[in-house]
Amino acid sequence: MEKMNQALEKMKMIVGMEVDEEQQEEESSSSFAFMNDFNRNCALSTKQRFYGFAICFVAGLTCTLLSMLVFFNPIKFGMTFTMGNLLSLGSTAFLIGPKRQVTMMLDPVRIYATALYLASMIIALFCALYVHNKLLTLLAIILEFGALIWYSLSYIPFARSMVSKVMVACFDTEF
Repeated sequence: MEKMNQALEKMKMIVGMEVDEEQQEEESSSSFAFMNDFNRNCALSTKQRFYGFAICFVAGLTCTLLSMLVFFNPIKFGMTFTMGNLLSLGSTAFLIGPKRQVTMMLDPVRIYATALYLASMIIALFCALYVHNKLLTLLAIILEFGALIWYSLSYIPFARSMVSKVMVACFDTEF
């Protein structure tokens, strides 16, 4: 039970949640000393953050655009499109930092959108790499694209509720 509590406290620290001071001091002196040193030594300057963001974003955009060239091969398309999304998602970690990004992704407002988005990327990669079924890969890519839109809308205030109301108004038909 003690190991479970220690693991939970470590996860809280990694994600950025507050931990009791006594437990934090004990853990920093033992197994988290490495993580604290790592975080201190990996501080990036503003210029380095912008370079990292630009490189990851351009690489992600390039993968996404290159995926359009292999659109008729859903397996290659799924792999390149998903890798482009992962690189683009990782690029924002350079701007705001990985800890803050994870905190924002796990915010109660967007936790379901984040889970759906990450799960759809995993499903798309699984269908493309292991299943090798073009129809399933295409369906997974459609799911991933929809999840990407829903996840992106979670950062715009009231955007998801507005889109939901518009969709209900457009598709609400009475016979």
